[in-house]
Amino acid sequence: MQQKKPRRADHQGPQRHLYEHNRKIIFSTQKICGICGKPVDFSLKFPDPMSATCDHIIPIDKGGDPSSIDNLQLAHLCCNRAKSDDIVRRVKHKEEVITNRNLPQHADWISYRANKSRA
Repeated sequence: MQQKKPRRADHQGPQRHLYEHNRKIIFSTQKICGICGKPVDFSLKFPDPMSATCDHIIPIDKGGDPSSIDNLQLAHLCCNRAKSDDIVRRVKHKEEVITNRNLPQHADWISYRANKSRA
């Protein structure tokens, strides 16, 4: 019998409440995707690829805090899924900078959706 994968800390227990609280703060204060740098349309709902979601800057699997507001940013669903659990480390002036803005905009989902609706 296959064992179930344990649930992430931000999906259960005391971390869940803090994550939800910080998610609401992110959604009310940020308007730009932290990954691609384009505006997020909050009228779009899941599972639309351009819908709003919270991204963990440093993924939980790589040691990131599951509910800290300093580790959360606004992102499009498609950008967050494309990023997956990647981290980019750049060295600038002997200072390590962690970023996740290295993804190309892999698809123009707004045009894709518009073209699909015409067909």
